[in-house]
Amino acid sequence: MRPSLPGPGFPPGRHSLYATDKHMTDTTWHIPDPQAQPEFYADVPLKRLLAWLIDTVLVIVICLLIVPFTAFTGLLFFPVLMLMVGFAYRVVTLANGSATWGMRLMAIEFRTLSGEKFDLSMAFAHTMIFSIGCAFLPVQLLSVILILTSVRAQGLSDHILGTVALNRRARA
Repeated sequence: MRPSLPGPGFPPGRHSLYATDKHMTDTTWHIPDPQAQPEFYADVPLKRLLAWLIDTVLVIVICLLIVPFTAFTGLLFFPVLMLMVGFAYRVVTLANGSATWGMRLMAIEFRTLSGEKFDLSMAFAHTMIFSIGCAFLPVQLLSVILILTSVRAQGLSDHILGTVALNRRARA
């Protein structure tokens, strides 16, 4: 079950916040408290993995569609093409909806600790740290361990930037 939109007690102009009761929102971070509202964090690690798989398949398909336009020389540098297309895909989708298409399909989204959606600079920074982490296996393993063990299921890039992946709230 997805969390619902805030009710009448929701402060005007603060539509990015999730909770209506200040006791249910972390007063430091303005995001749902994992103890008071665990539904926002339910199954997030699994959903992040599935979203990553979906996004990877989408990037591969996009790259395969690009290859004929390179006179098939794109096959010679396919990993570099995947890196560039994947980076652009991730930045654009995160900047436009605070979630990649895979994340949207899994009904999760990124938020800053102030409860705001990602803007272009945050999307770029998150993608850059994510990409660097993927380049080094120990760093990526540390990120996975953090996602599985931290109370808010935050990866390394989330801890560095002060972001969190949450279940998307239900639309009214």
